Order: sequence, then structure tokens, then C-alpha cells
Amino acid sequence: MPRLKLDAIDRRILAALQRDARLTNVQLAEEVGLSPSPCLRRVRLLEEAGVIDSYRTLLSREKIGLGLTVFVSVKVERHRDDTAEKFRQAVLALPELISCHLVSGEADFLLQVAVPDLAGYERLLIGKLLKLPGVTDIRSNFAIQTVKAHGPLPLDHFGESEG
Repeated sequence: MPRLKLDAIDRRILAALQRDARLTNVQLAEEVGLSPSPCLRRVRLLEEAGVIDSYRTLLSREKIGLGLTVFVSVKVERHRDDTAEKFRQAVLALPELISCHLVSGEADFLLQVAVPDLAGYERLLIGKLLKLPGVTDIRSNFAIQTVKAHGPLPLDHFGESEG
């Protein structure tokens, strides 16, 4: 799928919205140097093109009682496509899993889990993760400190002539 051409104004719009998605259109237009109507038109085009995927509120994990982040490496058997699909569906159904990536290397999937504490992770591990279809091995890494999370995507790599 060809990449959408993003000019400098589009990149400024995207950078501003990554910083603060609650900006009003007037505030956004002022920040990027457009009048409100063309700014809104560009935002809508970026949304329609799928460049802007969604708008979300980031919650403080600590303040809502999910103070433990665990990165879980999962190996699965690769013999059957139906097992892989069952694994994917089971992962999508687990609210504790906040991200799941198919990865290269020793593991097949890397999961990011948010739970209240070690006991909460133990319940998830024994009650759900070890029972996922096709799982052959699980390794857990506990986040001691989060140095950077939810960083904005880098937009500097877009050249004006890319497309």
C-alpha cells in the first residue's frame, strides 16, 4: 500500500495532535499556521486516509491500580494454522494484555501485560497464559521502572516527495 504524501504542515498537525489530541481546531490551526477551515479539512483527510488511527486517553497505570508491567515472551507450536488462529483469538480476548506483537528471535510473540501486582500476574499466568492454544514456553520480564512510554511517533523521516 503506497504511503500517503505528507507535507510539512501535515507533519506539524500530526506532531501537535500526538502531543495533545484535545486541541481545538482553532488552537491546532494557530499552532500549525493555517486558518481553521483548511486545518480541519487536512485533519479529516488524515483521518479518512487512516494516518490518524484513533484518539485515546492515556491513563496512569499506577493510579488505577495496575502498577506492574510485564513483558511476556511466548513460544508457540507452528504445526497448524488453526492453532495459531485460536492463539490470536484468545490473546485478543485478554484485557490484561495491552499489546501483542509477532516477533523474530527466540520467542514468537511478545506480550505486554498490565496487572495490579505479582499475585495478579501469577493468576493471569497460571489461569490464562499457560492455557493459551499452542503455547510451548513462556518467559516473563518485569518492568522495574518505565523510562519512556507512549512516545510520539517520529515524523522527521517523511520527505515531501515520498509517496
